Amino acid sequence: MAVDDVFPIVTTADLDRLLPFYTDVLGGEQVYQFPPEGAPAYVSVQFGKASLGLGHDPDFQVTPGRPPIALWLYTDDLDGVVDRIRAAGGRITQEPADQPWGEREARAEDPDGNHLYLGQRTG
Repeated sequence: MAVDDVFPIVTTADLDRLLPFYTDVLGGEQVYQFPPEGAPAYVSVQFGKASLGLGHDPDFQVTPGRPPIALWLYTDDLDGVVDRIRAAGGRITQEPADQPWGEREARAEDPDGNHLYLGQRTG
């Protein structure tokens, strides 16, 4: 039940504006898009061995004192991690569920209220 990969996700209301900043200006390589066709809701950008997620939320607004970043954590036992978070008094904001991109996902908050996306690869 180990977490084996972690990456930040930046949420934006204007992905068309933000994506070129991370690719053209900072030199990242877009390696993934969901959905695969049309306007993306999520893009993964690779910088060497590191990756960054860019998530589109048209209603997103930056709140003072709360940056638009969340963490995605991959685990080999999603249900076990959710149980451990719950047992420790953590808040589960979305129960584990299969997603259309072929992974299982749950959502939680750390003790400071930071968003955690918990994923398990199924394929």
